[in-house]
Amino acid sequence: MAKNLEYPFTSSKVRELKVGDLVSLSGRILAGRDRLHKFLAEGGKSPIDLKDGAIYHCGPIVVRKDSAWHVVAAGPTTSIREEPYMAGIIERQHVRVIIGKGGMGETTRQACVRQGCVYIHAVGGAAVLLGQKIQRVERVHFLREFGPAEALWELTVQGLEGVVTMDTHGRSLHRRIRASSKRALARLAED
Repeated sequence: MAKNLEYPFTSSKVRELKVGDLVSLSGRILAGRDRLHKFLAEGGKSPIDLKDGAIYHCGPIVVRKDSAWHVVAAGPTTSIREEPYMAGIIERQHVRVIIGKGGMGETTRQACVRQGCVYIHAVGGAAVLLGQKIQRVERVHFLREFGPAEALWELTVQGLEGVVTMDTHGRSLHRRIRASSKRALARLAED
């Protein structure tokens, strides 16, 4: 059964989570990709407070209808692309939740421990299903500057699910899998 996690995602809430927990997120999350992360990491100012927030590594597919944005699909992008930027964003902005696919590196894992942040793996290939968990687009920022795929999307979600794969205690499912895979490969090479 999924653990419910509602915005604001405070340090005390995320520190209760551990690797392997299924989580259902509700409330405000932010979606952005490479240009946004680079901008923030280089000292660009976010138009909204990221403290106790969630960043979803996603460039949602949206359409404009009846003077409002509607999300058609919202699949996760590969998070490791944000590795050069993520630790600094966590530390300066006090982000508590990262959502994406494929995990992140050692620098981000360490920042998660120091600052109280978790990485939640969303299912790749389920963009339409994940998009249905987005109730509305509250605002979009940097649309003109970055374009729709790279803009900062402020979203309200209900029941967006994923699995904690990096926690605030330093555990990483991605590290475990890499180590296990290396051992299995070494055994196969011996045969």
